[in-house]
Amino acid sequence: MAPLTLSSLPLFPLGTVLFPGGVLPLRVFEVRYLDMVGKCHRAGAPFGVVALAQGSEVRVASAPEEQLEPVGTLAHVTQLEQPQPGLLLMQCQGEQRFRIDHASRLKNGLWVADITLLARDAAVAVPQDLRHIAQALRQVHENLHRRSPTAPIPSEADTQYDDCGWVANRWCELLPLLGPLKQRLMSLDNPLLRLELVADLLAKTGIDAGDA
Repeated sequence: MAPLTLSSLPLFPLGTVLFPGGVLPLRVFEVRYLDMVGKCHRAGAPFGVVALAQGSEVRVASAPEEQLEPVGTLAHVTQLEQPQPGLLLMQCQGEQRFRIDHASRLKNGLWVADITLLARDAAVAVPQDLRHIAQALRQVHENLHRRSPTAPIPSEADTQYDDCGWVANRWCELLPLLGPLKQRLMSLDNPLLRLELVADLLAKTGIDAGDA
């Protein structure tokens, strides 16, 4: 089966990496994104979140030219409100990853791209030697929910603590990793390898997941 391609997908370049299954809150105030987000929300259509390899989220004269990472994640708007004219507060959900085949910037500054969707993570059960990583994640989520019930964490119905890719992605969102490292982890096609690397990072950062 040939990979699915999409043409002229609107992009939202950010200084962060969105993982499949992740929850991303955003404040939107630039004109180039206000119109795009509104149209996508009304149509129930996705846009692409892609990390900036260079440049700034907000267009300023002194910022270097925007350069996009080659792999991003589709996002759907799940919550949207407009507290005042010219400002949107939204929450979006990360879905399938994609590779940018060709990107261009329109006159209004909005990036669009022809993309190829990447295969979703295969369902791989968390092996016995990494179960403590999954259990520690569950504990972190429970603690976060108790401290801040409105924190952008997965609902209980969406949790998959027995799945390698899902557990690895949620840890990548929580750990204080540099953007390029998060990008490399998100771009990995092997969910077990991603989780093994996360386990190494937990150990290197001094987090004892076995006692979390």
